[in-house]
Amino acid sequence: MEQILEIKGLNKSFGGVHAVADVSFSVSKGEMMGLIGPNGSGKSTCVNLISGVYTCDSGEVLFCGRNILKYSIPRRARLGIGRTFQSPKPFTGISVYNSVFTVALQHNSFKHAAIKTREVLEMTDLYGNRDMPSEKLSIELRKWLDMARILVTEPKLIMLDEVMAGLNPIEMNESIELVRRINETGVTIVFIEHVMKAVVSLCKRIVVLNEGRVLCDGLPDDVMTNHDVIAAYLGEGYADAATQ
Repeated sequence: MEQILEIKGLNKSFGGVHAVADVSFSVSKGEMMGLIGPNGSGKSTCVNLISGVYTCDSGEVLFCGRNILKYSIPRRARLGIGRTFQSPKPFTGISVYNSVFTVALQHNSFKHAAIKTREVLEMTDLYGNRDMPSEKLSIELRKWLDMARILVTEPKLIMLDEVMAGLNPIEMNESIELVRRINETGVTIVFIEHVMKAVVSLCKRIVVLNEGRVLCDGLPDDVMTNHDVIAAYLGEGYADAATQ
């Protein structure tokens, strides 16, 4: 299967801390891949290296076969790389519609931006809230708005960083369905998450990081029963529950 993203021997240190150490993995076009691990394992650092927030010490980041290490954040976005943040920060003082429309205008004519904005708001179930001030949205809908602002740029790849954090069970189920719909449109997703219910529901493959290194890479059933993953991240209680 065609690889849209390839990470090869990625390294990043902050002072004496090796946050990412020789990390390599790939993501296939159209795939929904889970990226999990304990806090401090290097997940967010990898996202920041791929999106261009950080500059890596060594290694390669290939997107659609092109080494993008020297590309700026805007140039990577124009190529089709998008990412959300753990704590969404909507534009204040403007409506949900205009929050998305202003982003769409960066890539489209006025007419096409309006069409694209409506399409994305309808797909993300935000059209009914289009006139609401962005900062008045619930945490769940703020996360959806974060996704909508990326989707309107027509990305090839989105890195979703803990979009399930802080949600109740009903909101989580709704958000799982939204992420699934986004992936079904053909958008490749790297799903960074601590909520294992969401990871197992959505992802057909999981990469586990621990202490800045790849600990495991495989199918969900294999990863969730891997003794090293259980010891480093999931805990023995998860292992007991998985065998019942």
